[in-house]
Amino acid sequence: MTTTSGRPAIPAAARLRPGDLAALASIGLRTRKLRAGLSALGIAIGVAAIVAVLGLAASSQAALLNEIARLGTNLLTVTNGQNFSGGTVKLPVAAPGMITRLPGVTAVQDTGTVVGVNAYKSPLIPPINTNAISVVATTLGLPAVAGTSLAQGRFLNAATAREPVAVLGAVTARLMGIDRDRPGMRIWVGGQWFYVTGILNPAPYDAGLDSAVLIGFPAAEKYLNFDGHPAKIYVRTVGTQAAVTRVDSLLGVQANPENPSQVNVSRPSDALTAAAEAKGALDTLFLGLGAVALLVGAIGVANIMVISVLERRQEIGLRRALGATRGQIRAQFLAEAILLSLAGGAAGVAIGAAAVAAYARGHGEAVVIPPQAWAGGLAATVIIGALAGLLPAIRAARLSPTQALWTV
Repeated sequence: MTTTSGRPAIPAAARLRPGDLAALASIGLRTRKLRAGLSALGIAIGVAAIVAVLGLAASSQAALLNEIARLGTNLLTVTNGQNFSGGTVKLPVAAPGMITRLPGVTAVQDTGTVVGVNAYKSPLIPPINTNAISVVATTLGLPAVAGTSLAQGRFLNAATAREPVAVLGAVTARLMGIDRDRPGMRIWVGGQWFYVTGILNPAPYDAGLDSAVLIGFPAAEKYLNFDGHPAKIYVRTVGTQAAVTRVDSLLGVQANPENPSQVNVSRPSDALTAAAEAKGALDTLFLGLGAVALLVGAIGVANIMVISVLERRQEIGLRRALGATRGQIRAQFLAEAILLSLAGGAAGVAIGAAAVAAYARGHGEAVVIPPQAWAGGLAATVIIGALAGLLPAIRAARLSPTQALWTV
């Protein structure tokens, strides 16, 4: 069968199906493996950066939000504020008891800073090497209310709170080189020995407890001349938002009726929530670096496709002479560029996901990879491949059979 122009018509069976087009496009890549691999590397690096950045941020944020949900958002803290001259105002000794009477309050515990007293592992350590460890007097139910727990040993009780006995915060134990609670272990506090009965886990809601040596209020007053004034009061309320808001509005007046404006009231969970949101603050920077890598990869794909067209002129001419249309030539080279970019994108998703999984599991976090990270990365590679391969594909399709078969 011939057309009106006298040329033989291409039968419908000769048209390239999607599967045939993919197989044909892969031949050009498989015959130039090293060059194709190096070109796809830029795409892989860019996609891996995007997936890793979004995945790490999502995993860390999810872990922090889960921690907030576990600890609860019904914790309020009361601390001593400042007067008009900038001096620190002490909270009344009776403040914790007065706060307990507020409707909606379920638990109250407090701590007091023992001023002028430092703690060391032994008396042989130079006094200047304090490591910023503070000595804090505490009530007996602090861990549960403050949102922490014992990693080892026991917390203070009614008997040990009156004796030279201490519990170490997580950072304090690490700085002192104490990795476990051993019977008879002692530390040097305020010029005398204190026995260690326990080590706390990290306190998400109060980092100050991590770098503290905790002793009972009676022992602090007896051995370290502590004045008994609380410096921080931990208040647990009924779990509803309305109850927390109501107690929050009354804490200042209840803690210090004479000077309520000189009392600081805060909600630690708000700080953690802000920290969760801030974890994505640098995402834009790293996503920008990933985009630059993708741009470099796109240039590499365009470069290899231009070179491929120049090297395969005879192949193009032969296919045109055998009846391939310009559209089929154009589709072949465009498919090669897309396939090359997609291969790099798939490798990048795998690398980024592996990096997220390794980091998250190493930090005890759940592995969270947002769908928009890998789906967006793959979509970007397809678009990049199409744009990078469009001009070389058009250039290949414009070659006439005689030009393509002509060997210089």
